[in-house]
Amino acid sequence: MFRKLAAVLALVAMPYVAQAQELTNIAQNDSGDTAWILTASALVLLMTLPGLALFYGGLVRAKNFLSVLVQVGAVAGIASVLWVAVGYTLAFGNTTGGWIGDGSRWMMIDLGNLSPIATTLPESTFAMFQLTFAAITPALMVGAWVDRARFGWVVAFTAIWGLLVYAPVAHWIWGGGWMGDLGVLDFAGGIVVHTTAGVSALVVALLIGRRQGFPGSTLLPHAPGMTMLGAMLLWVGWFGFNGGSALSATDDASMAIINTHVAAATAALTWVLVEKIAFGKATTVGFATGAIAGLATVTPAAGFISPGAAILFGILASIVCYYAIQLVKNKMRIDDSLDVFAVHGVGGMLGSLLLGVFLSSDLGGTGYAEGVSMGGMVGIQAFGIVAVAIFSAVMTAVIALGVSLFIPMRVSEEEEVQGLDVTSHGEHSWQFD
Repeated sequence: MFRKLAAVLALVAMPYVAQAQELTNIAQNDSGDTAWILTASALVLLMTLPGLALFYGGLVRAKNFLSVLVQVGAVAGIASVLWVAVGYTLAFGNTTGGWIGDGSRWMMIDLGNLSPIATTLPESTFAMFQLTFAAITPALMVGAWVDRARFGWVVAFTAIWGLLVYAPVAHWIWGGGWMGDLGVLDFAGGIVVHTTAGVSALVVALLIGRRQGFPGSTLLPHAPGMTMLGAMLLWVGWFGFNGGSALSATDDASMAIINTHVAAATAALTWVLVEKIAFGKATTVGFATGAIAGLATVTPAAGFISPGAAILFGILASIVCYYAIQLVKNKMRIDDSLDVFAVHGVGGMLGSLLLGVFLSSDLGGTGYAEGVSMGGMVGIQAFGIVAVAIFSAVMTAVIALGVSLFIPMRVSEEEEVQGLDVTSHGEHSWQFD
């Protein structure tokens, strides 16, 4: 009797078992894609810690070296915690009118088996990859206020900025928001990362004021070799930044990495050539800066263009960003100390515009969407850049001034003269006794 009952139950259950097995097969993440994106996440984190910290740290004077390292580390830390708590759901939660994500992934407690955006990845893998972007973007801005910003203000400002500037823009373009629907393209962050950080850095540089001695005194970097090493780490890590943005271990990732590398190489060589012509010598800081300019410029287009186009991106990146530095510092006298706007901001915007041209299949690109012309695509990209730049500038000013009501933005003149390593952190960068 029991055998007959078991047989009947088994027959009844079979369709449901088959259905469950079928669903399991469909909802299957790709282990190769997952492994690559986890590796890419580590590479992007390497860009911030230690790449960006060393790149910026070598460019400041020795008395402020540790302050740069701890600011970069603290900014990445607070951004990471807030990303888990609320940033991810604001950027990639279910869209609310195309403007912001909802609270469905608050504290990452309701992540799906598969990411709704990268459907071969577990959502946790996608969320981790995006976390590293949320960490490095506000950290880029540290270069605008080195030598004079108060540590508490830096942490509070960047924490709020990540939620009110970065997360919404990420949602608009990558998370199912209105700019993505409009057709704005950004492969790995020319607008989402570099435009937001670059424009915001310029605004803060204006608000916080110039360093003592700028522009009259020569504020030389204390360790150009360290800057070069930091740039090399950034260069290698950028393979994960751009290659990982393909969100799969496919030809798209390979081409993005090739384009990333040749753009950086071309830009670095172009920059030292410009230096050689202008000053008679090629410098390590110039080589490093040129490489970063090329990387920032190719980022929005890395997966959409041909390697030949990437070489042109590198050449234009160095020429445009080089003269952008001269304009901002020498003509406008704005003390964006480590050229965040002129390199990252201008590079990201330049690459986003060039993408509108070199997306053309006739020029080796992946091609325009149906009904979109080259002129139309350039116009769409320009609109996205301008809209994000205005939003970033206004929100940055509001947040920076709002935080300064509670925490002063700048250290005292005496603290600035002594250096932030000692006055803010009670340590010396280098001890020789």
